Amino acid sequence: MENIKKILGIVWIALALLTAYFCIAKFGLPKIMSGHQEDVVFGIIILFILTPIISIGLAVFGYFALKGEYREDKM
Repeated sequence: MENIKKILGIVWIALALLTAYFCIAKFGLPKIMSGHQEDVVFGIIILFILTPIISIGLAVFGYFALKGEYREDKM
C-alpha cells in the first residue's frame, strides 16, 4: 500500500504540471487576449487566483505522498 501511495504522489505532481499548463495556455491567456471585458476578467481570475491554488495544492499533496507523510505508522 505504501508503494501505491508513492506512485500516486508522482501522479499528483504530474497532474499539477498538467493543470498549470492547461490553466495558463488553454484557459487563461486566450481569454486575456480576446479583448472582451468579461473574458479578460475571467482570464485574470484563472491565471492569478485559480491556477496557483489548484497547481500548488496538487503538487504539495503529491510531495507529501511521495515523502511518506501518509504512512499508517505516523498516526
